[in-house]
Amino acid sequence: MAARLPKTMTAIEIPEPGGPEALVPGSRPVAAPGAGEVLIKVAAAGVNRPDVVQRQGRYPPPPGASDIPGLEIAGTVVALGADAGGWAVGDAVCALVSGGGYAEYCPAPAPQCLPVPKGLSMVEAACLPETFFTVWTNVFDRGRLKEGETMLVHGGSSGIGTTAIQLASAFGGRVIATAGNAEKCRACTDLGALRAVNYREEDFVAVAREMTGDKGVELLIDMVGAEYFERNIAALADEGRLVQIAVMSGAEAKVNLAQIMVRRLTLTGSTLRPRSVAEKGAIAARLREHVWPLLDTGKVRPVMYKTFPLEAAAEAHALMESSAHIGKIALEVGG
Repeated sequence: MAARLPKTMTAIEIPEPGGPEALVPGSRPVAAPGAGEVLIKVAAAGVNRPDVVQRQGRYPPPPGASDIPGLEIAGTVVALGADAGGWAVGDAVCALVSGGGYAEYCPAPAPQCLPVPKGLSMVEAACLPETFFTVWTNVFDRGRLKEGETMLVHGGSSGIGTTAIQLASAFGGRVIATAGNAEKCRACTDLGALRAVNYREEDFVAVAREMTGDKGVELLIDMVGAEYFERNIAALADEGRLVQIAVMSGAEAKVNLAQIMVRRLTLTGSTLRPRSVAEKGAIAARLREHVWPLLDTGKVRPVMYKTFPLEAAAEAHALMESSAHIGKIALEVGG
């Protein structure tokens, strides 16, 4: 353990579920890192849609996780638990956590930490873990995107979308993205999407068919859910893969099993937060091998929209719920 750590810290709490105003600063004890963990003095924390759903009372933390919101952080290692191999006090890291990120100090499993990439600020680094872990596991592990294949990603201007466009393009994929206005569509094409679809004005199924010679896309990454399900199936190529990563419009949809059989479709999906440290550590290792070199050279970067001080977490959530942003929203902790 490192010496001279404070006994208490500022953290954002959710006394009662509700709107953005439900997020209030409070005082919590600084936790010692457990076995296999490091304690990070948080410089910045990313803001993500699951944080909003937790605040609303619809996404409780998994057993054993902190009730403080926040799933991704960057900062400096200030203490080591037993068997926290690979890291030293003073290391600059970013980390995926199951909660606790909206605070001045946060324990993190050592396998879920990654070095801050060269040339990135702490605020930028804090916006990597949740998004990059999610994109890697769904686009490449579950979605099995191959060079030359076409991927359609919904919410292309979101943190997930901007990351998926960049990574799929970097590994030789062809990307079509949907977004809600002309500015967001331009952001998608600037990041490498071959075509961006304004879903308020165009039919993404027709565009997907047009862009693939009526074949359809090999991979589709969806966060909308029930409202898009039938159209997602129509946009897929035979033997295409639909990967569900959120269900913003609802979780229940009618499925034509015969179509799945005849067209040999794969329907899959995943959540990240409840998975084991070993599973998340394995994703971190693949990111460090395949993606961190792209970040170190600047070929891929997080798209930043706005940063708020920790105490203004409610304002950050209000912005996220407005969907006015392009890319990532972050909280800066301390001076």
